Amino acid sequence: MEPDSVEVSPATEIRGTVRVPGDKSISHRLAMLGGIADGTTIIHNFAESADCQSTLDCLRRLGVVIRQDGSTVTLQGRGLHGLERPSRELDAGNSGTTVRLMSGIMAGQAFESTFVGDASLSRRPMRRVMEPLRRFGATLTAQDDNYLPLRIRGGGLTAVDYTLPVASAQVKSAVLLAGIFAKGTTRVREPIPSRNHSELALREFGATVRTGSGAIEIDGGVRLKAGEFMVPGDISSAAFLIAAAATLPGSRLHLVDVGMNESRAGFVSLLQEMGARIRVEPKALAGGEPIADIHVEGSELSGMEIAGAWIPNVIDELLILAVLGTRTRHGIRIRDAAELRSKESDRIHAAVANLRILGAEVDEFPDGLFVHGGQKLKAGTVKSFDDHRIAMAFAVSGLFAEGPVRILGAECVGISFPGFFRTLSEVSN
Repeated sequence: MEPDSVEVSPATEIRGTVRVPGDKSISHRLAMLGGIADGTTIIHNFAESADCQSTLDCLRRLGVVIRQDGSTVTLQGRGLHGLERPSRELDAGNSGTTVRLMSGIMAGQAFESTFVGDASLSRRPMRRVMEPLRRFGATLTAQDDNYLPLRIRGGGLTAVDYTLPVASAQVKSAVLLAGIFAKGTTRVREPIPSRNHSELALREFGATVRTGSGAIEIDGGVRLKAGEFMVPGDISSAAFLIAAAATLPGSRLHLVDVGMNESRAGFVSLLQEMGARIRVEPKALAGGEPIADIHVEGSELSGMEIAGAWIPNVIDELLILAVLGTRTRHGIRIRDAAELRSKESDRIHAAVANLRILGAEVDEFPDGLFVHGGQKLKAGTVKSFDDHRIAMAFAVSGLFAEGPVRILGAECVGISFPGFFRTLSEVSN
C-alpha cells in the first residue's frame, strides 16, 4: 500500500539503474486477447497496477481462468465465443482502458453485460465508444447516454467503416476488438496516428490486420491463437524518472528494457529536441514491440510548444512536461490537448492549480496551458486529485523546488506504478 500523503525534498541529482513496471497499455491488451484466444497465454512482466488488475478481474467474471505468480500471468483462453454470461456487474475500478476496450469484446457477445467503476471512472465519458459500437449492431445504454453504468447487449455484429472524430487509441481499439466478432472486414480511419499496441498485439495472436493510408482493417471471424509474451517496461512510468534526471545537473540514470514503440516514444524525442542528453540503446523486439535501454544525463532544457500531431503520442506525459516547463529557458506551451480534461481528473485544471500553489506563473487555456520558463518553485502542499499522474508529476517537482513538496492523496500512484515513491527515493541524492 502507498502512503496517503508523501513529502518529497529537493535533490541535487538522480543516479542509478531502474527497471520500471510493465507497460499498462500492452498488459491490458494482451490479457484481453488471451482471454478470447484458443489455448493458454502466458504474459511475463505483466503490469502490477490496479488498473490492469481490474482487467483481470473482469475477465475472471466472464469465466476466464487466470493464475498470477508475481508479474507472470497465465490465462486459459475461452475462444472467440466461449466467454460466460457474468453473474454480476463487471467492475472496472478506476480503469477507463478496461471499460472502453472490453466494450468492443462485449459487443461481440450474445448476452448482456454491465460495466461499473469507482466515482472517478463514473464521471468519465463513454459515448465515444458507444457510438461506433452501435453501428456494428450492438445495443448500449448508459447514464445520460454517456456515463457508467454501461450496459451492453451484443452479438450478430456486421463490420463497419468508421472514421474517428479525433485520434483515440482507446476508441480505435474498441472498434478493432468488435471487428474480430463482426461479419466482414472492419475498417477504422484515424485523423492522426495514435498508439498502435492493439494492432501489434492482434497480429501476434494471429488476427488478420492490415494498415496503411491512415486506416486499419481487421477481418472478422478469425480465431486467435494463444502465445507467450514479455511486456516491455512502461515508457509512461519511466517518463517521470527521465524528466527528473534530465533537468538535474550531474544526474546519470539508466533505465532497462523500456518499451519504445514509435507511437509512444515522442516524450523522449521531445526532450531531446529541447536539449536533453538522452541516449537510446535499442534491443530486440518483445512481442512485436521495440524495447531499449535509456541513458539520461542532466542538462539544460530550452522549452517548446507541444501541439497537433505530438499530442496523441505524449498524452500520458503532458503533465510531467508541464511541471518540467518551469525548468526550461522559454517555458512549455501545450495546446490541442482538451482530452486532458476528461482523464482521471481535469488534468489541465489540476496542473494549473498545483503549479500556482507552488508559486509558478502559468496560463490556462481550454485545450492546454503555458508554463513560463526560468521559474523556481517554492515549497508547498498540493493535491493529487486522486489522479496517479498528477501525484507522480508533482512528486518530481519536489526534487527541484526550493523546499519540500507534500502530495496529498498520494496512494493513487498504485493505479499505474506501485512502489513509485520508493523508487524515486532510491535514485534521488
